[in-house]
Amino acid sequence: MQRVAILSMHTSPLAQPGVGDGGGMNVYVRELVSSLASSGVQCTTYTRSWRDGLPEEIEVEPNHRVVHVRAGDIALPKEDMLSVVDEFTDGVAWHLRHHGNADVLHANYWLSGLAGHRLKHELDLPLVTTFHTFARVKSLGGDAESPIRDTAELEIIGCADAIMVSCIEEQSQFQSLYGTAPGTIEVLAPGVERAFFSPGDRRGARHALGLGSGPILLFVGRIQPLKGLDVAIRTLAELGRPDAQLVVVGGASGVEGESELARITALIAELGLVGRVKFFAPQPHHLLSTFYRAADVVLVPSRSESFGLVALEAAACGIPVVATAVGGLLNLIVDGKTGFLVPGRDVSGFVRYTRRLLDDSLLALSVGTAAAERAKMYSWRSAALKARSVYAELLARDLVACN
Repeated sequence: MQRVAILSMHTSPLAQPGVGDGGGMNVYVRELVSSLASSGVQCTTYTRSWRDGLPEEIEVEPNHRVVHVRAGDIALPKEDMLSVVDEFTDGVAWHLRHHGNADVLHANYWLSGLAGHRLKHELDLPLVTTFHTFARVKSLGGDAESPIRDTAELEIIGCADAIMVSCIEEQSQFQSLYGTAPGTIEVLAPGVERAFFSPGDRRGARHALGLGSGPILLFVGRIQPLKGLDVAIRTLAELGRPDAQLVVVGGASGVEGESELARITALIAELGLVGRVKFFAPQPHHLLSTFYRAADVVLVPSRSESFGLVALEAAACGIPVVATAVGGLLNLIVDGKTGFLVPGRDVSGFVRYTRRLLDDSLLALSVGTAAAERAKMYSWRSAALKARSVYAELLARDLVACN
């Protein structure tokens, strides 16, 4: 039986996405590990203690436990967690030596990658890294990261035995920005749980959420500049449809979250949209399907996206998506067939495609149906099978020597 130590330092797979720093990565780790566990892989996920009173270990399901490692203050923001990476790594190393054992390390995000880099050398284990976002990719989208992060990512890339990317587009971006890595680059596409995310009754979903019968645009995500909620709000303003409303599911996130929420609130007032933008708190993941089914169009105006789980979940529910033409969204959406891609987060483009979908019900049905069919290509079971094969290959060859 393969034994994998999953490192998810800055956010727990048990935390609700959309709260604090929790987002698509929470879903990725939770669902991938669950599928690995059900396929017979013994998984232990190590995460930083994020709330008082948490037990040291939680048995989530057969073959999957979560271990909480004390490292720094409970309320430490992600931006300050670099200072406690060594403390976190010490805790993981101690647990692996006394209660764990592992054949492979799989780190998620660059902070966990730093921990995994050290553990690889201390325990002589292969290191798999999923960065989820890269500093240089974010900088291309206008969200500059620190030189410290860029340097750290280069060090991790130089020692990782395998690097997981979510799609061919992310692989191409990686190669153009970082060149050839000493380890392998593996494409592992995230999945969608179709038991939760599938087409359903729009009227019933709207009734459940207390929404009316007019056109509904939907934005799901953390409220931070990267996610582009301002573009969604300007799209609503320029549609020329006073009966339309924008539903926002998510909360302020990151160091700029509260200031971004204040800016968004001011923008809503400035554009005369008070009462037409409805905010919902972050929801348990499986309940998001009700919001997708209630919508006519889902907007994904992110500056960068390594994959775009919101777009995939909306597609699985048969809802057309209008998204920025960046990152994984370029692979996920077939422009004009399963959704629409807008270059450069151009508001006029979002307005044009959203209006077409609202005005042409046959087009909306065709796009939504094609999107739901394409979403069937993505499953967590397939992702787990890919991960298992990568782990097995690493166990059969020499480790990458640190650059």
